[in-house]
Amino acid sequence: MSPQSEKELNGAESTPNPVMIREQLRRLLAHSLFTNSKRYPVLLAYTVEQTLDGNADQLKERTIGVEAFGREPNYDVNLDPVVRTTAAEVRKRLIQYYYNPDHAGELVIELPLGSYVPSFRESASRQTGLVSELVSGQKTEPLSGDLKTSGYAKQASSRLTVRYWISIAISLLFAVFIGFSIGRVKFPKQPSNLERFWEPITATSGRVTYCLGEPRESADNAQLMPPGTSVYGGLDVSDVITLARSIVPLVPRNGAFRVVAASASEFTQLREGPIVLIGAYDNAWTMRVTQDLPFGFEYDANHVRRLVDRKSTEKRSWTLQWEVPHSKLALDYAIVARIHDNVTGQPVIVLAGILGQGTEAAGEVVSNPEYLNLMLEKAPKTWDQMNLEAVIETHVIEGHPGPPTVVAVATW
Repeated sequence: MSPQSEKELNGAESTPNPVMIREQLRRLLAHSLFTNSKRYPVLLAYTVEQTLDGNADQLKERTIGVEAFGREPNYDVNLDPVVRTTAAEVRKRLIQYYYNPDHAGELVIELPLGSYVPSFRESASRQTGLVSELVSGQKTEPLSGDLKTSGYAKQASSRLTVRYWISIAISLLFAVFIGFSIGRVKFPKQPSNLERFWEPITATSGRVTYCLGEPRESADNAQLMPPGTSVYGGLDVSDVITLARSIVPLVPRNGAFRVVAASASEFTQLREGPIVLIGAYDNAWTMRVTQDLPFGFEYDANHVRRLVDRKSTEKRSWTLQWEVPHSKLALDYAIVARIHDNVTGQPVIVLAGILGQGTEAAGEVVSNPEYLNLMLEKAPKTWDQMNLEAVIETHVIEGHPGPPTVVAVATW
């Protein structure tokens, strides 16, 4: 056996060359585990390229935060753990990627725990194949003329038989090791629909803006705020309840957010990061964002609120139904939308009812997995890669919304 073969059998292969590593990096970044996020591909590509450029010693949390995520040089890494949380997600997604049998044999890029310096290695299946190939190659070497005597032939045959069984033993050891390693690794669960729905908001490094409507209390607008609307500190109580529900998905990600009233929201603020719009007729930004969507809010000729389907040939519409006219509501409707807004350039979620009860029902849909799953059953399987909008109906009992029902869904 040649010295080179012995070196390879002992596992002392050199690190994969940069061309192979960059080729594998492109495969990873093109996979859906990374394409649906802004932060994950940035961190993975940055750390790999810095390592290949010989700057692995500079891969520290603050350096990555400044150079990869645009943070200020003196930012507080404890208050803004964007690098740590993103690295944890990248590790999980790398494990998910390589766990798929479709990627067996590919070069492995890993991000070890406690480090931001990636490691590169050949996959175990390729190493096992190399060992078998090396040993089998020695078995099939032609015998010289001196070995044609029966004595030498028997010795050669004996040596080849030993090598053959050694190759099998090595292959089995590799298989046992790989099986043991896979058994010990705890692979992350697939993200839930709730996590996937909120991913455009939670995955961003920008601060999330919650923009709430403001009930109109003047006498001229009495028809726009029916009797019984609860107001707290200038805000509709239903909007506040919806705000509380919609903040929950941000908590596990330590997401930064701010709450502003619609009248105090400037366009420049809404361009800084993701937006959650709560309330409809009392929120001018909701009315602007939804004016070109398949479902939107309008007034009829009598200035009565209604929710309309702008794309259908039937010209469907939904309006309030009262048990006692203008005093005891029986049925309300709302919009749930998850879109990328071309005007602000940001991901936007809209939770807005004709009245407050509808807004509460919309908030319940996006915070309760049971109701969200029912809504997504009416959407394509690739809904998380599309704009999505739904019309929600809720029966109102003693002023409180009942379980939400999905009336219509549109994707584009």
